[in-house]
Amino acid sequence: MSFPAHPIEILRFNTCGSVDDGKSTLIGRLLYDSKSLMDDQIAALERSADITGNGQINLANLTDGLRAEREQGITIDVAYRYFATPRRKFIVADTPGHVQYTRNMVTGASTANLSIVLVDARQGVVEQTRRHIYIGALLGIPHLVIAVNKMDLANWDQERFLRIREQVEGFLPKLNAFRDVKFIPISALNGDNVVTASTSAPWYEGPTLLAHLETVYIASDWNLNTLRFPIQWVNRPNRPADAALHDFRGLSGQIAGGIIRKDQEVLLLPAGIKTRVKEIWTYNGSLNEAFCPQSVTLRLAHDVDASRGDVIVGTENLPGCSPELRARLCWMHTRPLQPNRKYLLKHCAQTVQAVVTSLENRIDMASFEPDLAPGQLGINDIGVVHLRTSKPIVFDGYSRNRFTGACILIEPGTNATVGAGMLFPPIESAKPEYSDFAI
Repeated sequence: MSFPAHPIEILRFNTCGSVDDGKSTLIGRLLYDSKSLMDDQIAALERSADITGNGQINLANLTDGLRAEREQGITIDVAYRYFATPRRKFIVADTPGHVQYTRNMVTGASTANLSIVLVDARQGVVEQTRRHIYIGALLGIPHLVIAVNKMDLANWDQERFLRIREQVEGFLPKLNAFRDVKFIPISALNGDNVVTASTSAPWYEGPTLLAHLETVYIASDWNLNTLRFPIQWVNRPNRPADAALHDFRGLSGQIAGGIIRKDQEVLLLPAGIKTRVKEIWTYNGSLNEAFCPQSVTLRLAHDVDASRGDVIVGTENLPGCSPELRARLCWMHTRPLQPNRKYLLKHCAQTVQAVVTSLENRIDMASFEPDLAPGQLGINDIGVVHLRTSKPIVFDGYSRNRFTGACILIEPGTNATVGAGMLFPPIESAKPEYSDFAI
């Protein structure tokens, strides 16, 4: 089997913004104008036109699949769609705009390389716009697009576009986030500046939205400097046909950061054992090196006691290893978060018991300033909390590694996900100690 030397890059992005800003219509327009729809999808759109589109094709129906979404004309749940152009493959998450479903937006944006925040040209920047930009910054999304939609209803007024741009640029420095920010005037309903350039805005000289998505530089989005390999599974073949595999014992998982090479010295945490990488295996054979975000199986030079939840790291730039954690948390449950509540904390490949020891602050979305020592966090609130886990967690700050710096809180009785957390960098006393493996 042969594989292309340079596989096509995959860009993950999400759309968000306030209610009725045109998120679902924009994705439908991208799919429709980029010729990414099958004949049966187009036929289904035409059949539903008389029901939900007043006799015209309603492009929002491509992502708004729930009956309640089509009846109300809003997005409730996250919808994922996939399409490709000759330059790049895309995975897009259409996320809700209503404040009630901010938690769904966090879920859809958590793996995105790029976030498209739509702004209604007539309404300008509203609180939910600010909230979604702030959440995108918290989630460490490197690239941001502000798509000023419905410009046709604002008569393609350049001053209106520039005023919205000035509003957003006024608070972006407070967030200290995003590698690049692009402002694009569009009409998702009519297709202006989505896939094809608009003749209605001669004053705009930038790329169309799709052209920007195809060319935005994402190769440096992955952390390739610090090796992180959370173990998901101990790979022991059951009755292998090949006699050479009878003693095979590999450690399987996805590389969460850095580059791993054959014969490289590594540490197994939290045990703190130093050993060496003997072999690197993937689905189509052995490798001399692998990098984030590849999924591989490692064989170590020594038979160390390693299992799911342990982490293999490099010998430099060590992560934290501690049961005491500090995290910025987005609360997702109708029952408020209060101190001393017990939860399950899922981090990388393991789930442990945890208790929220204290609430440090809650963020005011109007000013982005912290409200100190709040009594609780309500649904869709964002704040800083302190946690204590039942065993030490190997972690990085979220700003360094989005894989090993993220966690979720789960309610034990219902198994409901109640919070999404971004861990702060470890303090120096939380760095692990280690020793060479005794042969």
